[in-house]
Amino acid sequence: MKKLLFASLIASTALVAPAVQAQDAEVVALRAQIDALQAQIAQMSARLDQVEVEAAETQAAVVTNAAAVPVAAATAPTITFSGAPEIEADGGWSFKPIGRVQVDAGMLNLPEALGRNDGFGSEVRRARLGVEGEIPGGFGYKVEVEFAGGTTELYDALLSYKDDGLTITAGQHNNFQSMEELTSSRWSSFIERAAFTDAFGFERRLGVSAQYSSGPLLLQGGVFSDNATALPSENWGMDGRMVYAPRLGSTQLHLGGSIHFNNLATGGTVRYRQRPLVHFTAERPVATPTLAADSELGFGLEAALVSGQFHAAAETYWQNVNIPRSTVDPGYFGGFVEVGYFLTSGDKRGYRGGRWDRTRPANPVDEGGLGAWQINLRYDMLDLNDGALRGGTQDGFFASLVWVPTDYTRLMLNYGRLYYDDAVLALPGNDRSWSADVLGLRGQIDF
Repeated sequence: MKKLLFASLIASTALVAPAVQAQDAEVVALRAQIDALQAQIAQMSARLDQVEVEAAETQAAVVTNAAAVPVAAATAPTITFSGAPEIEADGGWSFKPIGRVQVDAGMLNLPEALGRNDGFGSEVRRARLGVEGEIPGGFGYKVEVEFAGGTTELYDALLSYKDDGLTITAGQHNNFQSMEELTSSRWSSFIERAAFTDAFGFERRLGVSAQYSSGPLLLQGGVFSDNATALPSENWGMDGRMVYAPRLGSTQLHLGGSIHFNNLATGGTVRYRQRPLVHFTAERPVATPTLAADSELGFGLEAALVSGQFHAAAETYWQNVNIPRSTVDPGYFGGFVEVGYFLTSGDKRGYRGGRWDRTRPANPVDEGGLGAWQINLRYDMLDLNDGALRGGTQDGFFASLVWVPTDYTRLMLNYGRLYYDDAVLALPGNDRSWSADVLGLRGQIDF
């Protein structure tokens, strides 16, 4: 551009010069104009040079800044291992397979004169497989299916939402009856839960519940229908539970209470009965008649503590039945008292969220230790007698030895001595008071 401008000016000067030589005065004036024009041209040229330099600097800065801006790279999901692989991705997604296998075997010794099926028994008590995880926005999910017993049964199938201390859950899950019932079978102290939990029909149900936790206080409540295997159903119920669990130094305390109401559809019935500790027998020495019922109303009390290697627990539960067109409604009772102690130093019973939790050995076998060894004693009773409705009573004295080699394996040996009065199984001469012995062994792995 500058060369063209210079060429134009020189050409103009060459054309004008011969004409102006005729008149000296005009020549002087023209030269002054030319000098001024050349000065302006020099200024314009310098300005153009400056513009080109600034443009080059600006372009270089843009390229430099573009190279300096970090490009967000996709983050690969992280995989950790806690019994099973857990996959976590950006945004709050997670996925983990879960499951458990419990295999039981043992001996049941009933009085020979009963003529009942006793002796050796075994079963796959539980074989479950499922998944759980989190969804962005504070949501969580869990689905678990039971395969034991030759059938497939849906156990947990739920969606939850958490916000600080509040948790809302919808789907098939446990309602809030008893610490013993809410504690997973993976870390129970005996092969089976307390007799009243099974006798009174505690089970998972389809419903919506809310839970609020603040410090040592836990509040739980929900509205439920029926178990998924019984749907469609017109039954519905409400449950509530409150727990106060303060820590006093190194001691964990637990005090709780629950209430349960179950409204039965027209023509509904109930029957309460129980096995002698182990599940692999079909014998049920105590059982009420089948009762027509409009509803059930239950109340439970709980207490527990963990202090170092020692723990203790106790529960009681009252179950009342509303019989249609009856002036007398029967009531039944169950409960237990338990103590336990870890023989291995540094081990203690796990506790979290108002229920018992996993025990992690201080010195597991896979690290060269002995694992965790625990002994437990329990008195368990169930009273299914009320007035003329005689279902019998069961008093059990149980002992267990629990070995936890690693976080996710467990072996249990149980012995029980059971005493019966008014049993539905009678000896010759209609003698309904007798005793039995039971021995049970469990091998377990979970993830």
